[in-house]
Amino acid sequence: MNMVEYAKEIQWLIREKYGGVLTAKAKKDIERIKKGEPVDFVIGFAEFAGCVIDLSFRPLIPRSETEYWVFQAVEDIQNSAKKDTRTPCPVRVLDLFSGSGCVGMALLKHIPRAVVDFAEKDKKLLSQIRLNIKKGRADQLFTTKKVIKQRRYRVIYSDVFSGIRGEYDYILANPPYIAESRKNRVQSSVLKYEPKEALFAGKDGLSVIKRFLASAKKYLAKQGKIYLEFDSPQKPAIEKLLKRHGYSRWHFFKDQYSKWRFVVISSL
Repeated sequence: MNMVEYAKEIQWLIREKYGGVLTAKAKKDIERIKKGEPVDFVIGFAEFAGCVIDLSFRPLIPRSETEYWVFQAVEDIQNSAKKDTRTPCPVRVLDLFSGSGCVGMALLKHIPRAVVDFAEKDKKLLSQIRLNIKKGRADQLFTTKKVIKQRRYRVIYSDVFSGIRGEYDYILANPPYIAESRKNRVQSSVLKYEPKEALFAGKDGLSVIKRFLASAKKYLAKQGKIYLEFDSPQKPAIEKLLKRHGYSRWHFFKDQYSKWRFVVISSL
C-alpha cells in the first residue's frame, strides 16, 4: 500500500468509526491498519451497491468487481420488469456462495419484487447473512395485488446446490475461483485476514465452478439467467465447461478494469 492509499484509509477510519475525532481507540485501530489488517475489518463494515454490509464474522470483503456486475444484474432485472405487463409476481433469486450476503442484499434493496434465497456452506456466515438482513431492514414481506404476502428471504445451508430445492429466475454466483498456482499474486493482507475457503478452489481455481455448472441448469427457471463471476484467465476453460454441460446461450463480460470477470448464461 502506498502512502496516499494509507492516508485515505486512515481518514476513512477516523471519519466513519470515530466521527472525525482521533481518539485513543482510533490510534489503536490505526496500528492494526499499519500491520496490514484490511480497513474494512477494522471499521467493521463495507459499502456495496448502496448497502452497508456488516463484516463482524470476517467474511470475504465485498469487491468492487463484484459490485460492477451486480449493478448490471439489477439493471437487467429492472428492464425485464418493465416489459412484464402481467400482475406483479416475485422475482426468485438465488445468491449462491453468499458469504456476507452482499449480492442478495443489493437485490433486496434495488428490486422490490425480489425474493432472495441466500445459500452458504460456512455455518458462521449464515449468522453474518442474518445480521446483514436485520441491519439492512430487508425482512419485509412481498405483497401482490391479491394481498398474498410472502417473506422476501431465506437463509439456507448449502454446499453448492446440496441444500437447494426449486427453480430460480436468477442465480447469482460468486464462488471461490483463485487457482493455487496464482497464490503469489494475492495480496498478503488478503491471505492473512480473509477466509481462504472463499478464495481458492484447487490447482486451476475451477473445482467449485465445475460442480456449479454441472448442476445449475436444473435450478434455472424457463427464461432464467445465471450470473457467474470468475478469474480472467479462466474464460477459455469456462467456455469449454459450458459446452460440455449443454448450455446453449451465454455472453462473457469484462469488469471496470477491462478484465474478463463474469458470464451471463441464459436458459433459452
